[in-house]
Amino acid sequence: MLTARRRVVATAVILGGSLLLTSCGGSDGGSADGKTLRLWHYEGPDSAMGVAWNEAVKEFERTHPGVRVTFEEKGFEQIQKTAPMVLNSSDAPDVMEYNKGNATAGLLSKQGLLTDLTAEATQRGWDQKISAGVRTTSRYDADGVMGSGKWYGVPNYAEYTMVFYNKDLFKKYGVAEPKTFDDLTAAMDEFVEAGVTPLANAGAEYMAQQYLYQLALTEADRSWVDAYELYRGKTDFHDAAWTYGAETFADWVKKGYIGKQSSSMKAEDAGVSFIRGKAPILFSGSWWYGRFKAENTFDWGTFLWPDTNLTLGSGGNLWVVPKGAKNKDLAYDFIDITLSKKIQNLLGNKGGVPVAADPSAITDPQAKDLIANFNTLSRRDGLAFYPDWPVPGFYDVLVSETQKLITGSTPPDDYLTALQEAYDKGAPKQ
Repeated sequence: MLTARRRVVATAVILGGSLLLTSCGGSDGGSADGKTLRLWHYEGPDSAMGVAWNEAVKEFERTHPGVRVTFEEKGFEQIQKTAPMVLNSSDAPDVMEYNKGNATAGLLSKQGLLTDLTAEATQRGWDQKISAGVRTTSRYDADGVMGSGKWYGVPNYAEYTMVFYNKDLFKKYGVAEPKTFDDLTAAMDEFVEAGVTPLANAGAEYMAQQYLYQLALTEADRSWVDAYELYRGKTDFHDAAWTYGAETFADWVKKGYIGKQSSSMKAEDAGVSFIRGKAPILFSGSWWYGRFKAENTFDWGTFLWPDTNLTLGSGGNLWVVPKGAKNKDLAYDFIDITLSKKIQNLLGNKGGVPVAADPSAITDPQAKDLIANFNTLSRRDGLAFYPDWPVPGFYDVLVSETQKLITGSTPPDDYLTALQEAYDKGAPKQ
């Protein structure tokens, strides 16, 4: 979700500038002539979302004769770091993809940089198409806290984490496929005994902190998540859940489930190690699914983290309309098209998790399983968001402190104290 965390395509996009991908000429600086829609997003062209949004552009131009779309591909980090400055200038696009959560979209809404979409969400039925758990990240109150208040963004897909595993490696080493949490740890013990580091991990980016957060979630419930993410209660990083997460994560490093060298690895490194058949297990998000399907040359499968109702996940990134957008009506029309059955069904069949698809139109068997697991999570209110969301700057704190757990340079108790200090500094006073 996260922030800089997960965007697999970040390695493929241009971080230092922008690339105009349409054939209709350069950006016009956002003229309010009703003839140009300026679109920014950072999905790779071959990803499920990239394919779907490209088709949405075609559909938009077909249904809006004489209107052109100028698409500028931006790097995830580029948008993340420059959005406040760009959106406060005359160069703001008409519609853009942006990360959800208090520290990102919530912060921009609080700063008055985003358009209130509440009336459009009601009039166009977006509030009916998008399920309650997914639309949590659409709405922000006056303090920029998600879950209530006005609509400032529209999720265009959903996402969740799962265990990816290499069935061929399990067979090669005679390891049984896990059904329970105890099975999972027993399998990792067998791989370690065979000289194989079982878990692909990335300490320099989001992946490591997500392992730890998932471990904490196994000892948590919805009220715990709401206290942490939505400030509906006090968060104590030395409680049973956080303590279990930190201590178990550190123990997994000692046991060899997680390699110490992974402290400096990035998500791309971890993903590639799984793709190349070097790591039997990777815990990460549905944003990897399409790529693994395209590039894995071995038999593989997925399952939800066992013995818990909660896992990381949410509605996907948001379509937002900058306050200074010149062609807002066109932006609303484009968002509407991305939520149409045609585009959502395409998204689902390409390996994404749609928020408004027709289930009977999803024909790919693996895609059906991917969406079915998401629906299972959604029905049991199991989406627990992401650990870096609550306060601005928390992602960087989580990265640096979790790296210390991997290298063994800090004990779990000190780790939790550092998180508490950073969280309390950024969270609203209760």
